[in-house]
Amino acid sequence: MKPEVIEHVWIPMRDGCRLSARLWLPGGLSGAKAPAVLEYIPYRKRDGTRGRDEPMHGFFAANGFASVRVDMRGSGESEGLMADEYLAQEQEDALDVIAWIAAQPWCSGAVGMMGKSWGGFNSLQVAARRPPALKAIITVYSTDDRFRDDIHYMGGCLLTDNLWWGSIMQAYQARPLDPAVVGEGWRQDWLKRLDAMPFFPAVWTGHQSYDAYWRHGSVQEDWSAIQCPVLAVGGWADSYTNAVPRLLQNLQVPRRGIIGPWGHVYPQDGTPGPAIGFLQEALRWWRHWLAGEETGVMDEPMLRAYVNDAVPPVGSRPHQPGRWVAEAEWPSPGITLHDLHLGGSGELAPAPGAGAKLAIRSPLWHGTASGEWMATGCPGEMPIDQRVDDGAALLFETASLTEPLEILGAPEIELRLAADAPVAQVVVRLCDVLPTGEVLRVSFQVLNLTHRNGHARPEPLIPGRFETVKVTLNACGHRFAPGHRIRVAVATSYWPLIWPTPTLASLTLDTAGSVLRLPCRKGGDGPVAMLPAVHGTDAPITQVDPGRIARWSRIDHLTGESVYVTEGEGGLFGEGILRFDEIGTTLSHSLRREFRIRPDDPLSARYLLTQSYEMGREGWRSRTETETLMTAGADSFTLTCKMKVQENGETIWTRDWSETVPRVLI
Repeated sequence: MKPEVIEHVWIPMRDGCRLSARLWLPGGLSGAKAPAVLEYIPYRKRDGTRGRDEPMHGFFAANGFASVRVDMRGSGESEGLMADEYLAQEQEDALDVIAWIAAQPWCSGAVGMMGKSWGGFNSLQVAARRPPALKAIITVYSTDDRFRDDIHYMGGCLLTDNLWWGSIMQAYQARPLDPAVVGEGWRQDWLKRLDAMPFFPAVWTGHQSYDAYWRHGSVQEDWSAIQCPVLAVGGWADSYTNAVPRLLQNLQVPRRGIIGPWGHVYPQDGTPGPAIGFLQEALRWWRHWLAGEETGVMDEPMLRAYVNDAVPPVGSRPHQPGRWVAEAEWPSPGITLHDLHLGGSGELAPAPGAGAKLAIRSPLWHGTASGEWMATGCPGEMPIDQRVDDGAALLFETASLTEPLEILGAPEIELRLAADAPVAQVVVRLCDVLPTGEVLRVSFQVLNLTHRNGHARPEPLIPGRFETVKVTLNACGHRFAPGHRIRVAVATSYWPLIWPTPTLASLTLDTAGSVLRLPCRKGGDGPVAMLPAVHGTDAPITQVDPGRIARWSRIDHLTGESVYVTEGEGGLFGEGILRFDEIGTTLSHSLRREFRIRPDDPLSARYLLTQSYEMGREGWRSRTETETLMTAGADSFTLTCKMKVQENGETIWTRDWSETVPRVLI
């Protein structure tokens, strides 16, 4: 029976603030009660995520579950102001929302919480608060460690996506409240929201180690706090996969994990494909834990994961060949570490060979072939042929394989190295060398070497002193085929993914003390069948314009300067300009990123981001323009932003931010 959709409902908070919600209720309830599913994020249910929300939440409602999509305080049409991500206030509000849902006449009292990215984070965080009505969660593309595995830092290095995401949040938070929902006070509340807006990227840049700021909301601080069942989902092309094995290993509640080949999109739309029947998997999870039905979810292996096969390393990858495998428990006793030793002549072999001390100082544009830190299904975003970067790194390689070698988990490498500066970076790439000579990146990791003993208390290096450093690469699933070779590349920079060190640094690698450890599974087992992807009924949408995506780089042979540019016109993730026909609202988001750096001057690094966001309908239109710039000196980062907001073609608000943030061993 067709669900009943309620476009807007106010949910009162204990302090009097009201949050805006959209409801999908099972058709024909007639006084009966249903379990409920909550998604709680700041991305505007009315228009921002409407195209994604409608088929997913409508599917749950069509299958007997009330589904509730709530905009967080200070976002969308919800009242109040947003000061930052993952605040205690956000969690407190979630507790009120869950209690409100459980008390509704259409709810059985059992609530599940789910979400992707921000919603996956706060599902874990709210579960740790143990609201009585919360019976289970599904966390998709999230993390247990906000410093180690979020969009701000990686391996103690500052990700340039910190500026990208912070700038997008500036544009998102500048969007007006919809008068069709809020009524006459919409404009006044909009201006209050603009006046109170924080400079997000500067806030995050100010916390350069694992301090109390990042510990808050990192559920690894107390695994035992989570006492409800957890389904954790990740994707190899996404940046939030490492938490899935950690959650399976450390949680003590009923738990299951799924890792596919996808980027940062729900798995029923998963790209690179194959997509899976995530909605059916979620429905089985909810029926078991919220409705008390026996669906067999706990008979599934603890981890179902996709093992990638090698593909030509091109930037656009709609489909990923491979197969699904299963591990009954995690960590799996069927996975053993396979050591490969780095040799002085560039070999990568099972037995140690003759050692050598090899020096490397990569040009600062090393990383041009990296692709995006977080894939989202856009053309051109995947890592390209690594030969573009391999000439700027130390390379170690096996002989051609005579048997397949299948890995699943997080590779590790121990490097015996010394630096010539107190602050230095090491970058490790694990690659598959195809018989054609093309090189596919399988996994990678970066490490700020001042964080070599942990992210809480960085320690400067002593120039010239050799130390053994352990680097844990990103978790991956990959099958190296016969005739292929395994390659490890070691470099000292990774632009434009991470910000360079304040001074040029060289590393000397002692191969005699360096070894790669691969998590090898036996392989040869039969494939695991996954349900086919299905979707609910789509929201009526008209594509007004297909938009445009471009990505290019160049090197100036006179100055040595490298320029790397990405452009998206009309749709941030390649979706183009869209109109939601039911509400008559059109959205257009364009963004351009320009990275510049010279090969031998880390202080030449410059990142300029310009964007525009237009939305509205006849008589109610807004346009926001931002220009955000980041540069750095030896002792500080400088971030500036210029924002202009227009209403119906007239500029009504402008602001300039400028922040200087001290650098602390980064």
